[in-house]
Order: sequence, then C-alpha cells, then structure tokens
Amino acid sequence: MAQPENDIARAEHIHFVTGRLAEKALRRHAAAVAQKRGFAYSIDVLPITVAALMTPEWIAKRIAAPGETTRVLVPGYCTGDLSLIEQAAGAPVERGPRDLRRLAEHFGQKPMPAEFGKHDIQIIAEINHCPRLTVGEIVQRARELITDGADFVDVGCEPGGDWQGVGDAVRAVKDLGVKVSVDSLKPSEIERAVAAGAELVLSVNSSNRHAAADWGCEVVAIPDDPKTLAGLDETIDHLAAAGVPLRIDPILEPIGFGFGESLSRYRETRRRYPDAEMMMGIGNLTEMTEVDSAGVNTLLLALCQEWGVRSVLTTQVIPWAQSCVKECDLGRRLVYHAVTEEVVPKRLAGGLVMLRDAAVDRPTGEELADLAASVRDPNYRLFVAEGELHLVGPVVHLHDRDPFLICQGLLDRARAGGRELDSSHAFYLGFELAKAATALTLGKHYEQDEPLDWGILTQPEESHYLQKRRRERPTKTGENSDASGEGGGP
Repeated sequence: MAQPENDIARAEHIHFVTGRLAEKALRRHAAAVAQKRGFAYSIDVLPITVAALMTPEWIAKRIAAPGETTRVLVPGYCTGDLSLIEQAAGAPVERGPRDLRRLAEHFGQKPMPAEFGKHDIQIIAEINHCPRLTVGEIVQRARELITDGADFVDVGCEPGGDWQGVGDAVRAVKDLGVKVSVDSLKPSEIERAVAAGAELVLSVNSSNRHAAADWGCEVVAIPDDPKTLAGLDETIDHLAAAGVPLRIDPILEPIGFGFGESLSRYRETRRRYPDAEMMMGIGNLTEMTEVDSAGVNTLLLALCQEWGVRSVLTTQVIPWAQSCVKECDLGRRLVYHAVTEEVVPKRLAGGLVMLRDAAVDRPTGEELADLAASVRDPNYRLFVAEGELHLVGPVVHLHDRDPFLICQGLLDRARAGGRELDSSHAFYLGFELAKAATALTLGKHYEQDEPLDWGILTQPEESHYLQKRRRERPTKTGENSDASGEGGGP
C-alpha cells in the first residue's frame, strides 16, 4: 500500500496515481500544492512508464489507496469509466490535469459564480447584401448567426434598390424560429418585409417616417445628420405621436470620422431620453477598424451596459470580425456581471482571450534537464520553454526556435545510426512542432497532444497518435509509453 507523503492530520487525503516517468515531478508539485491548500496526500507509482497510457481497468487492478483516502486523482489522459477505480479504491475518483504544471491551478480554480451568464443586451446580427444571395444562402448564414447567439437576424437590403424577394427571405428566416429585422429605408421594401413577419425596421428618419404607422412593428429612429443629430427629435416625436414603438440609434461613427464625438452623442441622447430604448451599431467600428474584434466589441458592450443601450447591431463580413456574434454573446454576459455585481470583468470567462492566453505555464531548464536524464522509452516529448522549442527523448535533447532545425537534428541522428522515424511519427511531430512554434510566437501555453487555447474559437483536438500508442500497450507487464509531455499529468 502507498504510504502517506505527509503526516498532517487533515479532513482531506488525496491519493495521486501516476507512472514512473512522472513520479519525480509529481512529488515536487504535489508537495507544493498540499502545503498551500492544506491537505494530506499519498502517491501511487504504478508499473508503467508513462501515466497517459493508463486505463481505468488497468488502474483498478493495481491501485493501493490508504484507508484514509477521501479522493483519488488519476492522470488527465485516463479515459473511460472511473467507477471501476472508485470500487477498488473505496473513494471518489477524478481526473487531474493533463499537464502536471497545472496541478496548482487544478486545486485553485474558483467555481463560476452562479449568477454569471445573465444578460439584457440583444444582439441583432445583420446578413449584408441579401439581394445578392439566394434564399438558401441567407438561411444558412442565419442558422450560423442563431447558433452563435443572435436574438434577431437582420435581413440587409441595399441602398437605392427595391428588392422584390425580401418577403421570401424574411419568411425563410422566420421559419428558423428567430426574430427578424429588415435594414432598409425604402417604404415599399419595408412593407413587403413586415408583411412577411419582420418585427423590427432599421432605419427610420424624415425620409420614411410618414409610413411607419402603417407597418405595425417596432422601428429604429436615426438622425438625418449623425454629426448634429438633426432631425432625430422630430422623428422621435412623430413616431411617438403615431404610437409606433421605437429604439433610438444616434449612429456610431468609425475612427477618423468622429468616433469620440459619436460616443458622446449616445450619452447625450440617453440624458435627453432617459427611458427610451436605444441601439448601437457596433459593426460600424469592428468592420472599419483593422484590429481583432473581440476587445472592441467588449468595450462597446460595456458602454452599452452602463448607458442602458439594450441592443447592438453587428455584422461579420471582414475577416478580422468574423466571430463578432459569438464574441458579443459572451461579452454581453461578461459586462452585465461586471456592472451589476460591481466587479472587474476578470477571471470570470476567458473565452474572449483568443490571441494570447490568460495563463502560460512553461517548464524550467532544470525540469527539462531532469526529464532528459530520466527518459528511457523511445518516444519524444515536446515543450516550449526559455524562448525555444524543446524535443526531449532518450539520450537526446534538441532545442531551437526553428522547428525545422529540430527536425533536421533528428534526421542527422538517424543518418549517424540513430533511431529512424516512420512516416506516422514524423507527421505527428511535425504537427505538434507547428503548434508549439505558434505558441512560442504568440506567447501561448503549449501542451503536447492538446489543442492551443483560442478561447471561444478553440476546436477540440483528438490525439490519434496517443490512442494508437495506448492500443499498442502490452497487457502483461503494463509497460509502454507515448509522446505526451511529462507523463501526461499525475
């Protein structure tokens, strides 16, 4: 039976399960975490080189948990039914992190506040240039916008036109079960859209306000001249007198064309109409500013939250703004929580940190040297550390900023009589080195066999190579290994 690593009398005793290769690192990390978090622990080093290859069935036959164990932590790569281990250990079982360097984070994570996720800002997502698209194309784009979090799908018309097919497009989008708005100034075009089920009209000013009472739906009032707000009061008065429900949009101007002054006009409009519904066309900034859109969207949503602007109009046409709706969906929840709870919008939801990472954990040179000295199996571990890419294997430790030079080092060793790489392994290493090089360039966290963290845009990544190595693990001795970093967690 594994012996406790410390004799502190604690209510909680955590039993860590690991393999031989990760033993030294786990002892170091577990001791530090246990001292800080105040729990007793023990470590079970099972007869396998790399912990990532363990299965619940295999662990259940070998685990030796002390009687005082209150929780068992198995490697993060251990997939399958953990109840088998629970029965053998007599204690609850959970998966630890896949990288030991994140063990402290695993024990220190704060649960998401129960109230997080509420919001009161509507997202109106515009499909631009709809007259140029087929109804099928419009419906497909609408589905994507709905999935990303749109409350309204806006059917965008074109200036000067009179699109005869607007009714068909509105009906097709309405059939998806979403609210539809229409972006047009032409009364005849708007009439067809409203007759087909459009519930909101963008936009109304002195040129078309005379027809608004006949549409029977909500409208967005805009000024005739955004820079002076000329005509806005008259349009609001006309619509109010006719009993037309409305939202006010003073118009957000792009940077270089009075952006700052246009923001001040939103504040002034709110002061003059304290109870009115308002809308901000944030797409005017994200589409017209050559910068990643997530931060821009979040800042504008924060202003909307503070000023009571309860709807935003966005679009995602330009490449750097093609995830705007998804960004706004998380951003509105973030700013709502920050404003209503009076907390800074930090460590609540990291999905909007996409280019960089919220936290970066990297091994030290000493840790890599220890690993290089202890590796006995024939597989390679990849790391980003100290400004370079590192490949560690038996009697080899290559490092450079250039992944091609690392690959060249492996080829040179093979020509000198060293280990040959088969095509599958070479492809795997090339794929992982490309990820590692990206992480090094951007300052992101890299963990072998795991996807890079792109926030809300992260795509799950299946480690085919790791699965292959797990299938090949001998069943008699339990000895094998894979290419995952530092033993694949505890």
